[in-house]
Order: sequence, then structure tokens, then C-alpha cells
Amino acid sequence: MKLNIVIVLFLTTALITSSAFAHQWCWTSNQCNTYGWQLMTPDERKTHQAKLVSFRDYSTCAKYIEMHYKSMDDRAKINGVTLPPIEDNPCEALKALGKLK
Repeated sequence: MKLNIVIVLFLTTALITSSAFAHQWCWTSNQCNTYGWQLMTPDERKTHQAKLVSFRDYSTCAKYIEMHYKSMDDRAKINGVTLPPIEDNPCEALKALGKLK
């Protein structure tokens, strides 16, 4: 019985620790930090996030983001939507996390 409690405590601690560590090094796009979020489908959002975290150098990320911003501006015009000003640059966030060189 004591062994089961020890195993459960160990596994719980390992799970919590690994989740906290993984989250510390993770960047996630969301409606607060993704320009044009409301104009993207759920699949486009997933693809956008996957694309961003796949980059290893800043210049490639910056080129992609420039194209993304233009695409979202074009969609906004077509849909008669005014997008809020760009506040965050995901490439800067990824660079700060050490993901981009």
C-alpha cells in the first residue's frame, strides 16, 4: 500500500514538473498575440503556430510574419474588418526564448 502511494506521488510530481518545464519553453499563438486571429480558421491557426515554432532563424521567421501580416490585412479589407494595431512580434518572442538565432 505504501509503495503504491509513493509511486502515485512520484508520477504526479514528474507530470507536474515536466508540464511546467515544457510550458516555460513553449510559445503559443492565441487571440491576444496573433495578428488576424479572428480572420483565421482553426486549422489555419494550428498551421500558423506549427510554422512559427518550426523556424530556427530570425530572418526566415520575419519573412513569414511579414507575409502573414499582409495576408491578414488583405482579408480584413475584403471582410470590412479593422484589425487592431500590431503589438507583438512572435519572432521577437521566440528569439527571447532562445528558439531563433
